[in-house]
Amino acid sequence: MKTALIGAGMAAMFGASAAQAADEVKLQLQWVTQAQFAGYYVALDKGFYEEEDLDVTILPGGPDIAPPQVLAGGGADVMLNWMPSALAAREKGLPVVNIAQPFKSSGLMLTCWKDTGITGPEDFKGKTIGVWFFGNEYPFLSWMSQLGIPTDGGDEGITVLKQGFNVDPLLQRQADCISTMTYNEYWQVIDAGVSPEELVTFKYEEQGVATLEDGIYALEENLSDPAFVDKMVRFVRASMKGWKYAEANPDEAAEIVLDNDATGAQTETHQKRMMGEIAKLTAGSNGTLDPADFDRTVATLLGGGSDPVITKEPEGAWTHAITDAALN
Repeated sequence: MKTALIGAGMAAMFGASAAQAADEVKLQLQWVTQAQFAGYYVALDKGFYEEEDLDVTILPGGPDIAPPQVLAGGGADVMLNWMPSALAAREKGLPVVNIAQPFKSSGLMLTCWKDTGITGPEDFKGKTIGVWFFGNEYPFLSWMSQLGIPTDGGDEGITVLKQGFNVDPLLQRQADCISTMTYNEYWQVIDAGVSPEELVTFKYEEQGVATLEDGIYALEENLSDPAFVDKMVRFVRASMKGWKYAEANPDEAAEIVLDNDATGAQTETHQKRMMGEIAKLTAGSNGTLDPADFDRTVATLLGGGSDPVITKEPEGAWTHAITDAALN
């Protein structure tokens, strides 16, 4: 009996070791749980991470969470970030590296009241425009710099309103235009009772000043560790499998997101609509960063007038090593 007990105990120990064998990965999102991040929740729900022997924890973001700070502090292995924010962090001394780029297109746009007389960017003069800051202002400032429109007010310039994370400035007529995402805030305006015919929109992608969004970033020092690289290869492979599944099954993906929303704040209608728009932004990307998209983003950021987000072309800010191993 004693031998049997010892054998059972050893079996239990080995069983526990096997259960704990999966490599842990902590992913820091840049915003709250929503369909913007559906690919990762799908990969978790469908067992794609488990198939790669990964134990992935998805950490929601929010207005008080800066992903680069979380990454720097060791709170996450990998983060999602807009490239302006990531490149700014890199220039300031935090060596983050883009290891994959699931989003091919930008969802950023300006949404304006049509009755203001705005029909094109030249009509922005003399208007008040809501702009997100914390790094999100630079594509806008670069765009205005290229157009030769000052952003310090006056009849020939633009009055910039620092916009919070809602659409109230437009609804309350505090601004003529506000920043919106194609998959989120624009629809908040519509849901508030405004008809699309009352609005005019300007997509950054169509204006030639789009910057890359929602890239996957890791710390440069970790990429010198073969074990970490191997873990990231598996993570990116499973994540992109999740994204392609979400693109093909948008309603199911939205339901998976809702299942993972611990706050209960999201609604089915909004998440399904968001997933439909998000699928347009990930379409055409297998997760590999297109160097031309990177170069365009850098050119936009360097062209930000007197206070650009970066002051010189970054070196070593991205790598194909992970995606080459994961996807080929």
